[in-house]
Amino acid sequence: MQSHSPTTPFGRRSLTLAHVASQMVATERPPEKIVHKWKIFHAICTARPRLGVSERALSVLNALLTFHPETALTGEDDLIVFPSNHQLARRAHGMPASTLRRHLAVLVDAGLIVRRDSPNGKRYARKDDAGEIELAFGFDLSPLVVRSEEFESLAADIEAEARALKLVRERITLCRRDIGKMIATGMEEAVPTRRGGQGPADWKVVHAAFRAIVDQIPRTATRQELEPIADELSQLADDVLNLLETHVKSKNPSANESHSEHHIQNSNPDTLIDLEPSLREGRAAGAEPRPQPSRVGEGTYPLGMVLSACPDIVDYAKGGLSNWRDFLATAAVVRSMLGISPSAWEEAQKVMGEVPAAIVVACILQRGTAINSAGGYLRGLTRKAEVGEFSLGPILMAQINSRRRDKQRA
Repeated sequence: MQSHSPTTPFGRRSLTLAHVASQMVATERPPEKIVHKWKIFHAICTARPRLGVSERALSVLNALLTFHPETALTGEDDLIVFPSNHQLARRAHGMPASTLRRHLAVLVDAGLIVRRDSPNGKRYARKDDAGEIELAFGFDLSPLVVRSEEFESLAADIEAEARALKLVRERITLCRRDIGKMIATGMEEAVPTRRGGQGPADWKVVHAAFRAIVDQIPRTATRQELEPIADELSQLADDVLNLLETHVKSKNPSANESHSEHHIQNSNPDTLIDLEPSLREGRAAGAEPRPQPSRVGEGTYPLGMVLSACPDIVDYAKGGLSNWRDFLATAAVVRSMLGISPSAWEEAQKVMGEVPAAIVVACILQRGTAINSAGGYLRGLTRKAEVGEFSLGPILMAQINSRRRDKQRA
């Protein structure tokens, strides 16, 4: 007698047109087609956002696949697996029965599997006299074979988009680093920004434009949102580099390329603001005072914690931030870019201490346009510190928690 393949679910479950469509797909598998079940599963995992299934649902699909004895799924084999809920729950890492049923329904609705329910709703197989399965009731894995190309195409699209997003993020990171350090060099070397009546008024204007672009970066950004920002940063990086190159050419118009490179690294050794751990002797008398290494206080917050809370300051460090001396020197450069007056800076260092004042400047930089007047904000904190109402810990923790929330949203 010819067996009948069930098309409707057992009990109160309703039949939808989507279920009918999935059953039609399951009957269309070419007999000669062979797919690797774990490769298809990995493609489905990658394409999960497009398929509308959760990680828990995929763990159930993984468990179902383990009940098929062969690694290869073919168009000729019977691809119905019939584990009990108890067996399936054990292979799904002890998932509760109610949760298991819910995720099985998700897989059916997504067209990844097809229900083949028995008359009483139980899952089992009926064997012939030779011991071969002639009729099985459970879950049909045939859609995995028929739709394998679709899953692989979706996975490839998602991986390509992820690569493109990674590339644009790397581009933004490189531009931010280059622009920050070039601005710092321009300020230290007193490179003119305006030539022939054209160009920005000073480096603070360049820095303000830089921060305005950076502040546009969304907390959870897509590639489409980041690409215009990356283009703006690339253009600004080219413009800032052009200012530096024009200055180098004007200083040494007849120099060749190698001589120009030497000039950038070694010109004016007595007036160059030194970001190395030790300060050179013979500095110009009118140069702005720099924090001395011996004044760095003990028992402060770890540098790694500060950089975790305020990573933007790294963009302005010429040789990286490997110690507190590098941090203090970089904060002094950033202070000037933010428009904080030397008097406000010196007062903050005197009242708070060198390291706390530098950390506050890093926090101000990190908050960007949220602070309208960096100098006024620093003076306000200095007043609080004078009367014992200022604590650096809450400011750092607020920054760290804000960045943690941003990462979770991403």
